[in-house]
Amino acid sequence: MAHDFPLFGDFSDNSAAGPDEHTREAVLAAVEARLLSTFGEPSGRAGVTFLGADRIEVLRFGPDAEGLVRYATLGMAAAPMNDPSAMLADPVRGPRVELVLTVRGGRDEVLRTLATFAATPQVEGLIVAPGASLDLGQPLWPGAPFTSVLTAEPGGLVPDLALAAPADPVRFLPLLPMTPNEAAFKRVQGAAALEERWLKHGTDLRDPERKGVALG
Repeated sequence: MAHDFPLFGDFSDNSAAGPDEHTREAVLAAVEARLLSTFGEPSGRAGVTFLGADRIEVLRFGPDAEGLVRYATLGMAAAPMNDPSAMLADPVRGPRVELVLTVRGGRDEVLRTLATFAATPQVEGLIVAPGASLDLGQPLWPGAPFTSVLTAEPGGLVPDLALAAPADPVRFLPLLPMTPNEAAFKRVQGAAALEERWLKHGTDLRDPERKGVALG
């Protein structure tokens, strides 16, 4: 059973339900089942509702034997992401994702940051895809050396979740925290170049206190 834990609660600004509650519930039930089959029972969960957006939950898993804590969003995939310039939004077709952050030792203060990132498709019309940057403009949690994240390729941590046709599958995107200098490098050189630097230097991207990688 999941239990409430410090800093995780309901910080709702608006509790309005979505217009298609049944479909939303079915998709999110399947998403949660996939997360539980991958990580086991959550050690905590919390919800945030932003004005003009549906509720986003964050589930905490772990720590595991290596001290790793994983935070996964639940709610982002309830509806497909659509091009904001489209005349009509397709309620079924379109990419669906959830976000997963792994932190050694855990940082529960990251709750609202993850919920903010997960709400961006609803609030800003942003389509979140692998290789994108999500910038908070401030530390991801108090005292963090990171202000943004890189969305990595899915499939390695949580397998894609197939939905009934014609809906797209739900993909679970790992989040890789970036320092401001790393984010600036990524904007100029691209995600692949930054990931190559991390790999070259053996960077532990799960370390909540790591230094920025050498970029020269």
